[in-house]
Amino acid sequence: MNGLRLIRRHAAAFIRFAGLGSGVTLAASAALVLLSQWIPWLAANVLTTVVSTVAATELHARVSFGHGRPGLAGHLKSAATMAAGWLVTSAAVGALAALRPGSGLVMQQTVYLSATALVGIGRYLVLRLSVFAQRAPQSGTADGVQSRAVYDAAA
Repeated sequence: MNGLRLIRRHAAAFIRFAGLGSGVTLAASAALVLLSQWIPWLAANVLTTVVSTVAATELHARVSFGHGRPGLAGHLKSAATMAAGWLVTSAAVGALAALRPGSGLVMQQTVYLSATALVGIGRYLVLRLSVFAQRAPQSGTADGVQSRAVYDAAA
């Protein structure tokens, strides 16, 4: 029963992660469109990327993973996963352009969205298992059963 409960908690965290990430991305896209009416597109893109990354990190730490405030180290590590994701999606679209120069918009979006989905799963795993991992408390009993149960309940 504990295994099933743990799977449900991880699934719920992933669903929150995907929902929050999608919401922040849609809001950033709308903000980019609006900002680009008043400032150059490149500046608007940088601004919305930075703000949305900070907002997503806060939301993921607090809501998706129940970790609390992420702090500067958490923000920097999360930003590194975003940068790695950008490189992966850019490489995927670049590879498509090199391998199939005449590919249409549907194929480009299929490759981009597929790469984005894989990056999202990878980001979730890195953030969950490394950046916002919940550490098991030190054993309060001789066999550690009580502490492990508390850790599993928090996961």
